[in-house]
Amino acid sequence: MFMKALILAAGYATRLYPLTLNKPKPLLPVAGKPIIEYLVEKIANTGKVDQIYIITNQKFYQNFIVWAKNYKQKIAIKIINDCTKSEQDRLGAIKDIEFALKKEKINDDLLIAGGDNIFDFDFDLNEFILKSKKFKDSVIGLYDINDLKSAQRFGVVQLNKKSRIISFQEKPKNPQSTLIAMCLYYFPNIQLSKFSMYLKENIHYDAVGNFVSWLAKNNDVQGVVFKGIWYDIGDKHAYSQACEQFLNKSSKKR
Repeated sequence: MFMKALILAAGYATRLYPLTLNKPKPLLPVAGKPIIEYLVEKIANTGKVDQIYIITNQKFYQNFIVWAKNYKQKIAIKIINDCTKSEQDRLGAIKDIEFALKKEKINDDLLIAGGDNIFDFDFDLNEFILKSKKFKDSVIGLYDINDLKSAQRFGVVQLNKKSRIISFQEKPKNPQSTLIAMCLYYFPNIQLSKFSMYLKENIHYDAVGNFVSWLAKNNDVQGVVFKGIWYDIGDKHAYSQACEQFLNKSSKKR
């Protein structure tokens, strides 16, 4: 049975100015193609997803429409406009997810990924989906960044021996581990209504990690640890690192 995928791309990426003044971060090029295409290809190649939704904002909506029109990929892609126009009135990731769920009436198992995530050629997204379906719980992709100071910039996770999340801290000052949350999630359809429940009870709606932390208090949330190369393109330094890494990878494959 097919599932759906939602790519989060409604941010304004002010930390990458001037690169993102007139172009959304997921459409910035890395080794000759937009960041988002690496992710879309990974999703399409799983054979488990029949529809990809990409949620963006009013400012960059047409950029994505033009990109999708010219992008040759067999999987169906739909661009959603969350109608925000600036950094000041943006919805935040959790509200964007709820917006997409309601607008598109999504009621299938859902893979959610950040549009600024970029993985290397060895990253197995199919394995993540297979493990997620085996768990039958909500699942989060994890990465060992191997540095406590760097972990401060992310959601930090602790797992028990059964891979269940027992602690989730969003950008802690004193991380208890170097295992961090990637912006990669699997939610079975029975859990999708929890987004609206969370928003009724909480005011922190920017990072999906806040939702996962809340969810894990009363539900089993599993973690799947990935190896290989992964970048969260949060600033110019990360962007330049990703460009260098993927250019080197591409040249070696030739």
